[in-house]
Amino acid sequence: MADFRKDFIAFCVEQNVLKFGQFVTKSGRTTPYFFNAGLFNTGAALGRLAQFYANAILASGVEFDMLFGPAYKGIVLAAGAAIALAREGHDVPFAFDRKEAKDHGEGGKLVGARLAGRVLIVDDVLTAGTAVRESFDIIEGHGAIVAGVVISLDRMERGEGDLSAVREIEKRHGIPVISIANLDDLMSWLKDRTEFRQNLNAIREYRQLYGVAHHA
Repeated sequence: MADFRKDFIAFCVEQNVLKFGQFVTKSGRTTPYFFNAGLFNTGAALGRLAQFYANAILASGVEFDMLFGPAYKGIVLAAGAAIALAREGHDVPFAFDRKEAKDHGEGGKLVGARLAGRVLIVDDVLTAGTAVRESFDIIEGHGAIVAGVVISLDRMERGEGDLSAVREIEKRHGIPVISIANLDDLMSWLKDRTEFRQNLNAIREYRQLYGVAHHA
């Protein structure tokens, strides 16, 4: 596991963004862990999160010309990632959308740079993939190309079929989905900490029920 992945899991636990217990997901599944990127809610936490996004993007080797953040969480994440990438010597434009079109001022649904070239979508997690499909429509509608999607945590969990939401998007659109960390990384981190043994066992059981095979 790359060091930044391990550091990211520790950071999420420390910030209470990653919690262990019993939680019910939108799909009605009872999960032994819960991830809420909305709890990265201070300047320092957001700055560090943005750096993790930059690390994952650069480590992936994906080629892109700009970033796009789907409303709402993706707006802050794309802006933060753009700042962190600039610090690493990769100054790229970014844009985001509004939920509703603005009928005054500059108007329209898009804010920021013009969508052009290879666009990398920045979001928090992928569940049903609906937000990503909407982003595809916006990006391709402006004549640009989707270069990939970057998310914070890949739960490696089956959707309605045998594939995870991440794999479904990769297969359907022929693009990479990059994650800062995934369920393998989380379980590897827990394995080294005896105080989390019970949580690790619960996640193992949950994975047997709803998980997908290890990512290649």
